[in-house]
Amino acid sequence: MFSEVKFPVPWGHVAAKAWGPPEGHPVLCLHGWLDNANTFDRLIPLLPRDCQYVAMDFSGHGLSSHRPAGSPYHFLDYVSDVRRVAAALRWRRFTLMGHSMGGSVAGMDTEAWLKSKRLAIDRLLSLEAKQQAPKARSPEAALQRLLEANRHLTAEGGAILLQRGATETPTGLVYNRDMRVRTQSREYLTVEQCVKLLQKIKDRVLIILAQDGLLIPHKLESRNQFVKSLREAFEHTLKEDIQLVEVPGSHFVHLNEPEVVSGIISNFLTAQNTRARL
Repeated sequence: MFSEVKFPVPWGHVAAKAWGPPEGHPVLCLHGWLDNANTFDRLIPLLPRDCQYVAMDFSGHGLSSHRPAGSPYHFLDYVSDVRRVAAALRWRRFTLMGHSMGGSVAGMDTEAWLKSKRLAIDRLLSLEAKQQAPKARSPEAALQRLLEANRHLTAEGGAILLQRGATETPTGLVYNRDMRVRTQSREYLTVEQCVKLLQKIKDRVLIILAQDGLLIPHKLESRNQFVKSLREAFEHTLKEDIQLVEVPGSHFVHLNEPEVVSGIISNFLTAQNTRARL
């Protein structure tokens, strides 16, 4: 015999089926792509009865809620589903049993290279748990906070960003950004992959690097060796129709001192017989 279970999530619920005693060893069962929890219906009755089995429907599958309109289904989101269900069950240590895609999801959460992705999920769950209202600040404080977080910004540039990046409320300015954006994890590519992708662009390319920006080898810390290697690869291996130009200024040179780059970009855009790709 099994029981139906629903776990609340911000966009609805994750549905699941549970077998076995609550005090039994926990086993979380993950189905394959386009399948659902019923994929384990015939297997679980044949397994040890002193375990508690919970077979979940991934978001968008079975009886689970669909993600909000406009939200794609990233593979990492299924790992997030697993974490949410485990948290709701208050399981700290448990067995993962997966079929096909479910096996891949189970394997992802144990790979060392996914540390950054697990951290992103932790941050997202922590942010949702706090449910803090956006903080309101005076115009001066809002600008100061923005400048503190972006050392390349000038006060004038920061004020321009705030015009579109904050909303005035009765208690002060509130940043418009969705706080969930801060929890995102980055999909890292190797230097070779980055160069190959750029080389596949079948048109002329203009890359402008700021001397005090983010791709300056002599200013990079050891943890940014990737960026240093990428810069060197750009200079040594890119084909001739990719133009690399270095200009004085910071990461926000286009905003702080637009005249420094406007001429370069204008020339690129007006060059004859080109389809510009910036």
